[in-house]
Amino acid sequence: MKNFTITTFIIFLSIASIFLGVATVNLSDIFVVGTNSNNIIFLSRVPRTISIVTAGFGMSICGLIMQQLTMNKFVSPTTAGTADSSKLGILVGLVFFPRESIIFKMLIATIFSIGGTFLFLGIVRKIKIKDNALVPLIGMMISGILSSITMFFAYKGDLIQSINSWLFGDFSGVLKGNYELLYITIPLVLIAFFYSKQFTISGMGEEFAINLGINYKFIVNIGLVLVCFISSLVMITIGGIPFLGLIIPNIVSMFFGDNLSKNLYITGALGSLFLLFCDILGRLVIYPHEIPIGMITGVFGSGIFLAMILRRLNFEE
Repeated sequence: MKNFTITTFIIFLSIASIFLGVATVNLSDIFVVGTNSNNIIFLSRVPRTISIVTAGFGMSICGLIMQQLTMNKFVSPTTAGTADSSKLGILVGLVFFPRESIIFKMLIATIFSIGGTFLFLGIVRKIKIKDNALVPLIGMMISGILSSITMFFAYKGDLIQSINSWLFGDFSGVLKGNYELLYITIPLVLIAFFYSKQFTISGMGEEFAINLGINYKFIVNIGLVLVCFISSLVMITIGGIPFLGLIIPNIVSMFFGDNLSKNLYITGALGSLFLLFCDILGRLVIYPHEIPIGMITGVFGSGIFLAMILRRLNFEE
């Protein structure tokens, strides 16, 4: 029932998103090929809505998988250095392979995000932090260092403007022909559903998973590589969407428990719903102008993240 309700809200907000905009759309001309209304709907607004739903679904389950495999509720692509590693990879692609395809640059970004994520995990395992609330601070420090390196070399290479476009996610530039890379997210999400039970068991600990016949290291690597691929796809197509992978899995966990295999769909769907809400809000606040969606999710996400930290500290007292 909960899945049906959230899916219904997604459909409702998707329709609202398609018909919201500065340009006027004549309903009678929508399906008349070549008319202004037809072009607005099918070249701009439908691709925009599809990319919002896809990116929201993908980034939310990325956070859920990371939190399950690391057994830490504060870990997500934003707080584990994954997103900033991907951004550094995009810069390397722009500097050294400017004429290569966007898919090639996405692969470079994925390789960097895999490296950054495993660096984060290696440091966390090495110093064995007992307080889970301190773990994201390690990731944020790594993110800060990577971000500084990226901005330094972007400045030296006169690529500040290009890199800034990936700082905050923005769907206003999504048009037919420049967002289809996000469709690769769909088979990756299906793979995540296929391995969802193994992810759930692996999240109970290495020893427990091995005793149940799970190839623990293989499953962890599969999960993290999926997260890095999806994060890089969203980053290179839309830009950074901070905290989405952190707050949505925690909200779902608060109401529906910690079973990843049962919560995978609702987490992704709630991520799509939240992103649709933020996008519509960003288009209405200073209408007819628009606030980038990355800024809206950043405001909501940072507030909820602080509330989670304070809740954790109060619980420990």
